[in-house]
Amino acid sequence: MSHAFVFPGQGSQAVGMLGEMAQQSDAVTDTFGEAGDVLGYNLWERVSEGPADVLGQTTVTQPAILAASVALWRIWSERTSVRPACMAGHSLGEYSALVCAGVIEFGDAVALVATRGRLMQEAVPEGEGAMSVVLGLDDESIIKVCADAANGDVVEAVNFNAPGQVVIAGQAAAVERAGIAAKDAGARRVQALPVSVPAHSSLMRQAAEQFADRLTKTPLHEATVPVLQNVGIDDVGDTREALVQQLFSPVPWTQIVQTMAGNGVTHLVECGPGKVLCGLARRIDKSLSAFPIHTPDTLEAALDELAGD
Repeated sequence: MSHAFVFPGQGSQAVGMLGEMAQQSDAVTDTFGEAGDVLGYNLWERVSEGPADVLGQTTVTQPAILAASVALWRIWSERTSVRPACMAGHSLGEYSALVCAGVIEFGDAVALVATRGRLMQEAVPEGEGAMSVVLGLDDESIIKVCADAANGDVVEAVNFNAPGQVVIAGQAAAVERAGIAAKDAGARRVQALPVSVPAHSSLMRQAAEQFADRLTKTPLHEATVPVLQNVGIDDVGDTREALVQQLFSPVPWTQIVQTMAGNGVTHLVECGPGKVLCGLARRIDKSLSAFPIHTPDTLEAALDELAGD
């Protein structure tokens, strides 16, 4: 039995997340306290009390999910010496994976994702960008729909989350056109996502160029656990360049999970708030068992299965 840790991205946040875990382990509030020291405000308070629209701001969401994921990894590490065969993170979750694998110091990562969120938000004015999830249509059909619907604007397939679940992003009008075309092409459902930042689309190239300068100043270390990155999962090469390109490149999550399974991984642990990636794992490869660890009960279940705790 081999297991991997996977880390969720933006969208998994919720007001009150990790509240039960915080009652059982100081690692939660300690980790959020470290993040707050970097950010200059009380991050745990914003997570605990909200409101949701504040937590949902990209500049707050990204460090909050990072802190939640790192806190859970620290709790896991306190409870068992069992370590995963590899790690991967979905979009923002890649930073959580790199911290937990020892590549980036936590404080540096907090500063990075706060900057990343700000640059992403600034790259496209509020209301001009959009993202939608398309269900029930194959990847190639969605790529073609986007190309046909662009009409000189930007709309692209950006998150290949699972077979039959792909997120598209770009300029709002083009995303709307592509959504209508996807339904005409046989999509079961097209749902707008509550975000205005068209993440992983080519509209993020300017943000990536600015972010690259920030990354050059961040020290990196050798990984203690292999990390499959969103860009160049077969040959990561330069981690900094992969993180820059990640901003404007699609997230091949289906391929990442398939690569893990092909390398002998049988169990996934979702290390972060919620259980979105657990659901996707079952759609990608039904042979995989997936465990969230965001509550005391789910943590115990994962430890019993994987660590014999």
